[in-house]
Amino acid sequence: MHQFLRAIGFSDITKKQLNEVINNIIDKPEKLKVTKDSEGNEFAELSCDVAPNMGITVRGIYNDDDSFDIDYYYPYFTGSEKTTNEIIDIEKHSEKESYAGVCDDPNLGVTLIFYLQNVCDYLSEKAYINREVRAKGAVLSGLSVDGCILLPMKQKKAKTLNTVDSDKKDRKQLIAEARDGDEGAMESLTMEDIDLYSSITRRIQNEDILSIVTTYFMPYGIESDQYSVLGDIIEFTEEKNIITNEKIYCIKVSCNDIIFSVCINKNDLIGEPMVGRRFKGNIWMQGSICL
Repeated sequence: MHQFLRAIGFSDITKKQLNEVINNIIDKPEKLKVTKDSEGNEFAELSCDVAPNMGITVRGIYNDDDSFDIDYYYPYFTGSEKTTNEIIDIEKHSEKESYAGVCDDPNLGVTLIFYLQNVCDYLSEKAYINREVRAKGAVLSGLSVDGCILLPMKQKKAKTLNTVDSDKKDRKQLIAEARDGDEGAMESLTMEDIDLYSSITRRIQNEDILSIVTTYFMPYGIESDQYSVLGDIIEFTEEKNIITNEKIYCIKVSCNDIIFSVCINKNDLIGEPMVGRRFKGNIWMQGSICL
């Protein structure tokens, strides 16, 4: 059973109940997309929402007699706005017909990997242009089963904010140059990291780490598309799973200058979300590429 089902309101679902939900999706899908997969089979995505912008997708193959063979299912949550404008490369997972999006966003400083939602769109586009697809941008979202709300940082003065913005812009430029092989940029970034480490080591003696670090975005665990994040809440809503009546928070977060939405079961979130406060948690990153 998928561990992130609870993020969309299925915290206590049994295997029997899950099979009933999946069979209902196969019989009466709200959304259906069909295309040819990498082996020439009639590959299909069948989806149903259980709350606004979230639900379960079943993927599999239609046989010649129109019977449907399930390959796998996964819970989804779709974002509301474009997160990155960087070029997205697509890589196939080895064990099944699922894919990952990969991009280097200078805002993050790490390679961003996410679970691809619109696989049928990608496969159709790939077949149409008869070559590999490199998408320009993606709409990202995260599912979380472990999160908490933190108080906001003390507001900085306008002059300080301008300095911070200038430093961020310079760092992005250095990262871009370093990726192009500029040794001077690499050396500058290394020295910056050493200075930052020294500063944090000094401050952490008397301050809490979460009062020093405003936001972060870093890999979490052994899965390549899972991250630990800390970001500012800029918008949130409370939704309800129409099957279980469990309540879910949909939280739009600004993290390292990228914006994405996170859904989390109300029972898994410690604290009360408010605009201006911060969300801290572990997420499974998903996304739809822009074609």
